[in-house]
Amino acid sequence: MEARSERNFFSFLGLPRKLNLDVADLEQRYRALSRQFHPDFFYNASPAERRASLENTSYLNDAYRTLKNPVARIEYLLKLEGMTTTATAAPPSLLEEVFALNEELDEIREARANGASADDIRVRLERARKPIEEKRDAHEQDLKALSAKWDAAGDRQVLESLRERILERNYINNLLAGIEKELTA
Repeated sequence: MEARSERNFFSFLGLPRKLNLDVADLEQRYRALSRQFHPDFFYNASPAERRASLENTSYLNDAYRTLKNPVARIEYLLKLEGMTTTATAAPPSLLEEVFALNEELDEIREARANGASADDIRVRLERARKPIEEKRDAHEQDLKALSAKWDAAGDRQVLESLRERILERNYINNLLAGIEKELTA
């Protein structure tokens, strides 16, 4: 097994550093390594070997959980490449949508405070949610296309585009969560 400082989830599972993985192959590799590292097989081993078994099992579970999810896989690859996926402000490409949605939510809250019916509020929130969901769906398609580009060329510019889409996707999901919160209020 490789040194801890050199390993990453892809190499640990014997997979190429690609974004489109064969999920059945990932599952098969995970199960094989699970059997190899399982703590039950190290019951009579030295304390160091038992600890290594537990560490490998934990790392394997983290690797599998991350790599089986396409978005988590992208975020992990970006992290490996030294790119952050957290933003403190709305991405510039979403400023117009953020402004419009916040304005609409303020109006909806005011209407609710002034006694608007729950049905009217729900209809307005559903209408506000629709363009944000469409934006999210477009981002999902962009992520798939960019993932294929990364797998084909491994281009740093593609990684930067993936990073931007992930930041936007996260912000879009936060906008949708805000709408859901209003729907349940």
